[in-house]
Amino acid sequence: MIGSANLNIMIKAARKAGRSLVKDFREVENLQVSSKGPGDFVSRADTAAEKIIRDELTAARPTYGWLGEESGAGEGQDPTRRWIVDPLDGTTNFLHGLPHWAISIALEHKGQVVAGVVYDAAKDEMFFAEKGEGAWMNDTRLRVSGRSRMIECIFGTGVPFGGKSDLPATLQDLARLMPACAGVRRWGAAALDLAYVAAGRFDGFWERGLNAWDVAAGIIILREAGGFVESIPVGGDPLEDGTILAANGAIFNSFAKVIRG
Repeated sequence: MIGSANLNIMIKAARKAGRSLVKDFREVENLQVSSKGPGDFVSRADTAAEKIIRDELTAARPTYGWLGEESGAGEGQDPTRRWIVDPLDGTTNFLHGLPHWAISIALEHKGQVVAGVVYDAAKDEMFFAEKGEGAWMNDTRLRVSGRSRMIECIFGTGVPFGGKSDLPATLQDLARLMPACAGVRRWGAAALDLAYVAAGRFDGFWERGLNAWDVAAGIIILREAGGFVESIPVGGDPLEDGTILAANGAIFNSFAKVIRG
């Protein structure tokens, strides 16, 4: 697929940051790590990757705004466009030597995400999409799974840790969902979980307590692959309320009914 100039800029930035992260991942035991809170760590690799991405994107599009996990929000001269970036989704996996983490870059225009990239650098899998142009992984067109029976489906989620307040709700979700499905996976990287639903590897995904940079790119990739995405509260916005419910169209309503209780 030949993407737009903006998408190519995003892919280039993701690959450059990915090379830096893969190098650091090989030396993970030597990383200098500081804690941002219980179970939430920031590393030298994380902040270095965000700088690489920001430098690349800003050089190419100096007027766009910015929202990044490590550096926060910044207004651009163009108020209609901003980058939404998580330089290392799955930081805890990364710091424990688990090769399941990703770079997530989204472009928002007038409040709508119009392009997204999720790059799994450890496996060299580049998931990407633009509005109206379909979703891709490397050279392969993505499509959500066609499974229509909940009992045959596998779901992804994030189980809260470190005393987070949404743990009881998630445990209730699991109690309702586990008897009705083929399994639940908790892999620790929401951006990749959404990309996996887009690729048909998972049939659905849900989580609470997320930030816009965790899900912005994954949402457009999933929607362009034919998936459905909503907030857990009916009528909400996943980018604003921090909850997400995603699945293929065949099971979405059944899945939503279970999670919403």
